[in-house]
Amino acid sequence: MKPAPRTRLGLALTLSVLAQASLIGEAGAQSRYQPFTEMVLMGPNGDLLDYVPEEGDVVVRRDRQGRRVLLDRAGNLVATEVPAESYFPRAVNEAPRANNDGFTDYREYRGNGDDIITSSVPSGTEVERAPLENQPMPQQEQASIDGGLSGTAGNSDAQRPAEVTVTPRAPLTLKGKTRLELTALQTFLDREGVSPGVIDGRMGSNVTKALDAYEAMTGERIDPNNSEDIIQRLTMNGGMPVVNYEITAEDAAGPYVASIPEDYGQKAQLPAMSFTSVTEALAERFHMDEGYLKELNPGVDFTIPGTIIKVIAPGERKSGSVSRVVANKALKQVFAYDDAGGLVAAYPATIGSSDTPSPSGTHLVDRIALNPGYTYNPKINFKQGENHGILQIPPGPNGPVGTVWIALSKPTYGIHGTPEPSKIGKTNSHGCIRLTNWDATELAKMVRPGTVVEFVD
Repeated sequence: MKPAPRTRLGLALTLSVLAQASLIGEAGAQSRYQPFTEMVLMGPNGDLLDYVPEEGDVVVRRDRQGRRVLLDRAGNLVATEVPAESYFPRAVNEAPRANNDGFTDYREYRGNGDDIITSSVPSGTEVERAPLENQPMPQQEQASIDGGLSGTAGNSDAQRPAEVTVTPRAPLTLKGKTRLELTALQTFLDREGVSPGVIDGRMGSNVTKALDAYEAMTGERIDPNNSEDIIQRLTMNGGMPVVNYEITAEDAAGPYVASIPEDYGQKAQLPAMSFTSVTEALAERFHMDEGYLKELNPGVDFTIPGTIIKVIAPGERKSGSVSRVVANKALKQVFAYDDAGGLVAAYPATIGSSDTPSPSGTHLVDRIALNPGYTYNPKINFKQGENHGILQIPPGPNGPVGTVWIALSKPTYGIHGTPEPSKIGKTNSHGCIRLTNWDATELAKMVRPGTVVEFVD
């Protein structure tokens, strides 16, 4: 007889659990959840699976994040395997911990395991789980496998794998969403590797594009009006979107510059293109709009070490190998693909203008520079102000190319960061691909010389 379910979150569910060392447990076995050792099965709606699938009804795959998932025979998502400690929050009487990035970690569940009852999936599914990657679903062709789940679209092109395409959705209608609810949505997208640009608690084109990219990457459509679902997903992947942060002496010290002049000749006279304030530096670190950081912390003096402020807890930097980058001029978005054609990440971008258009066609990454200086040459680049000679502008986050320069095989063109992240996707560039500094840095860590970069209209 199945025991009465008990959970500390008040969910009337019996949990289906996968042991971390083995996906499939003994049929019919029941066990207590042991903190930090078990995995739980999360349904598509964010709830824990409340039943044991019938033997042979599910097969095992991996999604694009490397998580093991259960699919039914039609290819529909049944459940995703997630660490139990990331699903259950810490006990309320336990102080939070600061992790290495300075974020506050609220995720750890410190119960003794007696308040969680789990069950398992049938062992008969184990015979269909190997290999986990790129195995066709029953009665399906190889070309169609994992099209929605892992972001690939088969390999019909003899030259390269077919890539997923992002289809813009119809205009969205939001139903009375608060700034904090929209902040949660933006944070979720940031953590999933489909960047919404700066997090500012507002619904704009960059958020809509990120939702479309998430659907293309995972095959799952997120409803931005379902804030409860989004919060549940955040709870299982990094915790709540807004956390406390203590300003350090290093934060307050800088170094900072008083201001960044518009004129390139004056920029060249600065010791570095540094941040101008603590708020600007912290906003960039936490992927935030600087104005929104100040709104969340009214009346706060950010220059005093020890001050506790509220910040966004963004996603960890994605890792992996990107073999192809597509810069879509119409969407103002950059898509990064792996060797199999799977969508790894997507970023809002500023790509050229009518006066200084971006190149067309296919090019290659030539070299990658982090924290680069910038050489201004009006005979090669654009003309700025009354500057007629070559200028060497020092490196820094407020430099013309931000903190990253990914040079392309087409001279003078590249993918780079920006000193104005809030304008990404909303203004024009001088023909290059401009991303936020944090998105450009993430991409730079995943590409290499020879990576293909294609501009499409």
